[in-house]
Amino acid sequence: MKNTKSVCVFCGASNAIPKKFLDIGASFGQILAQRGITLVYGGGDCGVMGAVANATMKDGGHVTGVFPVSLRNIENEHQSLSEIIIVDTMHERKMCMFERSDAFIVFPGGFGTMDEMFEILTWKILLLHEKPVVIFNYQGYWDPLIALMKNIIETGFAAPVTATYYHVVTELEQILDVLGF
Repeated sequence: MKNTKSVCVFCGASNAIPKKFLDIGASFGQILAQRGITLVYGGGDCGVMGAVANATMKDGGHVTGVFPVSLRNIENEHQSLSEIIIVDTMHERKMCMFERSDAFIVFPGGFGTMDEMFEILTWKILLLHEKPVVIFNYQGYWDPLIALMKNIIETGFAAPVTATYYHVVTELEQILDVLGF
């Protein structure tokens, strides 16, 4: 696998979560900065999103946020990023993040995180890209989702090869191992 220069992290924007999720996001941000990998993400300043971005920047890393204007009534874009790209819609946000990323990492999150993950996986199933997708199943957070995806494949709603289009890891260090780092 080629060396990845930028990774898109799909993750939650809520602060009303256990601190361990914020901490693991911050730990990953530090790793990205130390390895010189650009973080591409949704551009928010809260939740795991903010934790990953802040830690990456604190350690001197480059962070690109992509924030849709339509979210401004729900959350705020981060004001201190290396680069902020303001777009009009969620669709534009996902396309911009896709274009700027060499790989995708799915951290714990909510419905928006699942939306981003399923769209990027669907694009891969449709052979629109070959970029790696890593699901970080931190402390079993994604167990029900992984079981659902297995059921979709086992019942024939997706081809068995679909299971090869993503990697599931349980340890932070495994993420970059899967990407060849």
